[in-house]
Amino acid sequence: MRQDYTEVKNIYIICGKTDMRKGIDGLATLIQDSFELDPYSDSIFMFAGLKKDRYKCLYFDGNGFAVLYKRLDSGTLQWPRNER
Repeated sequence: MRQDYTEVKNIYIICGKTDMRKGIDGLATLIQDSFELDPYSDSIFMFAGLKKDRYKCLYFDGNGFAVLYKRLDSGTLQWPRNER
């Protein structure tokens, strides 16, 4: 199934490092508890690990959660450490 993400209302980049062992439930709980946001909203939430060579995106499409996980073969992401 294809999903068009060009119409998504918000994209949130979660600053700092995230434990990449977290699955859907762990990431959704982190969104609710730490950031007081709704993981069921029309939003994409992006997380990066300690090494900054991988990231996860969490999105609720109305029917369930989708997770994109990407690991870079070379190089690292320039990921913000904090909100400033």
